[in-house]
Amino acid sequence: MPDAAFTTRILNLATGAAERVADITGDCESFLREAAAGRDGLLNVFVPHATAGIAIIETGAGSDDDLLAALHTLLPADDRWQHRHGSPGHGRDHVLPAFVPPHATLPVIGGRLELGTWQSVCLVDTNRDNPDRRVRLSFLG
Repeated sequence: MPDAAFTTRILNLATGAAERVADITGDCESFLREAAAGRDGLLNVFVPHATAGIAIIETGAGSDDDLLAALHTLLPADDRWQHRHGSPGHGRDHVLPAFVPPHATLPVIGGRLELGTWQSVCLVDTNRDNPDRRVRLSFLG
C-alpha cells in the first residue's frame, strides 16, 4: 500500500517492571520502508497511554539514564501526588506526559526518517504498573 496518503501501524512493546527509555527508531524506519516507499511526508508517533511519552533523544551514551534521573528530580516517586492508585508515587506517572509529550511528528525525506546524527525516537515509560505499551506509527505522504 505504498501509494496510500495515510498509513498506520501499531507497535506492541513490553517495557517490563522497571522505568525505561526504549529506542524505537528501528521500528519507525522499518515501518517507513513499507509505508513511505521513497516518498516525502511526515511520521507521527503516538503513545495512547496516560503514563508514557515520546522523546527524541540520544541513546547509548547515558542520556537515556540522565533523562530518567531528571524525571526523578522533577517528578519524585513519593506520596505527594493527589492521584494515588497503583504503586507508591504512581501519580507522577500521570504528570509525565506534560513533560514528555505522548507524541512526536517527524519529517520523512525520500522515505527515510530525517533525524540528526545522535537523535533516536524513544518511548519513555516510568509506569512500573503497566508493562504492555502500544505505539501508533502513522505516515502521511
